Amino acid sequence: MRTRITLSCTECKQRNYNTTKDKKAHPERLEIKKYCRFCRKHTPHKETK
Repeated sequence: MRTRITLSCTECKQRNYNTTKDKKAHPERLEIKKYCRFCRKHTPHKETK
């Protein structure tokens, strides 16, 4: 079953993206480089609660 997660920017801490992931296959926290419109650059985004 896929669960909804929120991704937040590691620099400005804004919550920018919503996505889904399979918690059985990937139990660890997700980290992806994505564009932050507040920082106006590509930054690492981490999974939040």
